[in-house]
Amino acid sequence: MVVAAAPTGAGTGTSKQLQKLEKRVQDGDYYEAQQMYKSVHSRYMHAKKYSEAIELLSSGAVAMLKHGQVTCGTELGLLLIQTLTAAKVPFDNAAIDQIRAIFNAYPRAADSQQESEASNSGVESSEATVAARTRVEGCTSFLRAALKWSIETGGFSRGAPELHDMLGQYIWTESPAPVCTPNQHQEMMKASQHFVRGNQPEAFAKVVVECMNKCYPSEADLVIARAVMLYLSLGNLRDANRLWDSVRQRLSDSSQDFPDSPLLHFVKFLLSTLERDALPLFRMLRQKYKPSLDRDPSLEEYLDEVAERFYNVQRRNGMQGMLGDFMKMFAMDS
Repeated sequence: MVVAAAPTGAGTGTSKQLQKLEKRVQDGDYYEAQQMYKSVHSRYMHAKKYSEAIELLSSGAVAMLKHGQVTCGTELGLLLIQTLTAAKVPFDNAAIDQIRAIFNAYPRAADSQQESEASNSGVESSEATVAARTRVEGCTSFLRAALKWSIETGGFSRGAPELHDMLGQYIWTESPAPVCTPNQHQEMMKASQHFVRGNQPEAFAKVVVECMNKCYPSEADLVIARAVMLYLSLGNLRDANRLWDSVRQRLSDSSQDFPDSPLLHFVKFLLSTLERDALPLFRMLRQKYKPSLDRDPSLEEYLDEVAERFYNVQRRNGMQGMLGDFMKMFAMDS
């Protein structure tokens, strides 16, 4: 039986149950409340009261997260996704809104007094880092499960863009050290892989500019090039252009110069070339700008993918290399 993703409202008994559980959370009885949420959910599922089960878990996850209980809130959130699957809830805006409500309840660094004082001592700094990792890992596991559900229930083949945008933004803003030095750009790459599967290239452009301002000046052009190439490696020329234009606009608005380098000359020419059937020109550009592309081996990987998507040129070997590793990450098996 298919049930609505968002219940219209709980009955009197359910409302009283929710109030009782929320009072437990407010009183700080987190463990007891968690066990009660799971016990009541089990009874609802046994009776096939899916709407009540969904409302219970949604309310519980939000309550726990708003009280800083990330582990408990994430557990209830994951149980909610399992319930949506068991109840055969279809992918729609109502379901996305429920998921968004839980996402919005995840704590942010700005909400934590501990982290605002983290610079005062090494101990506090270490505790803040652990807290940040816990938040990001919890939110990531919840939204990855939601992405998998969205794929299986009628959403986009790569997962709901709205969910990718949420996860990309959270990874970037909440990771302990989202910096972009050559040895420390892992969080940027994780966030980027979600942004390019979302539908907000302007929001991604903001992240790109922030990353440019944190990395070495000599690496700023690489930040832009990688971001554009990620879109193109997915065959998304429209959003690659939107990102390019938005980065330029943001830099102009903040009185910053757009980097002038051979690598970005290549990117500009590439965007124009891909507008038409011009494989010989594409190959010529790759050859001419090879010294610039050699600055980062991933760029050639991206271009192999671009050639296949835009010009049907088979890759030189059957290995997907770096892009294949990225795709495995988004299979969400972990």
